[in-house]
Amino acid sequence: MLVKRILSDAGEREKFFLELYKNSFPAIAKYISKRGGSFEEARDVFQDAVVLYYEKLVGDKLNLQVNEQAYLMGIAKHLWIKKYNLDSRNIDINEAGQLIEHVEEPLPVTQKLLNFLETAGQRCMDMLKAFYYDKLNMTEVAEQFGYSGERSATVQKYKCLEKVRDTVKQKALTYEDFLE
Repeated sequence: MLVKRILSDAGEREKFFLELYKNSFPAIAKYISKRGGSFEEARDVFQDAVVLYYEKLVGDKLNLQVNEQAYLMGIAKHLWIKKYNLDSRNIDINEAGQLIEHVEEPLPVTQKLLNFLETAGQRCMDMLKAFYYDKLNMTEVAEQFGYSGERSATVQKYKCLEKVRDTVKQKALTYEDFLE
């Protein structure tokens, strides 16, 4: 019944798509944004999802067991994951070279984080770098920084992280402050 009404009346079809857009696009855009996508990418994924939904609806191949919004979200998630996996595997060699050239310039978010880490002091930064970046275990960290044992190094690492956390709390920053 709904399909025949949508196919036969252009006004109904437009109203149908506007409702889908109003009810579904914000959630899909939020999902894609949280996963590093842009507004344009969210719009493209949403439009592709609507086309797939419409084709199934018109072809009588649709067996909805959830509401339209949930169905569109499922399609959009699948399309985004597929696009993300495809894009991450296919980087143009020229783009890769450009990415490597720009690695030395810290991103604004990275710079903010480095500024907070610096408030803990150089020794803390070195220790955190050794543990998180150089992937040294706590025994190796203890030896490198002259602590009596693994436990002492663990306590010191905790104190360093607490210094950074306290600075972030003092400035009343939230996770969103690190997102650009």
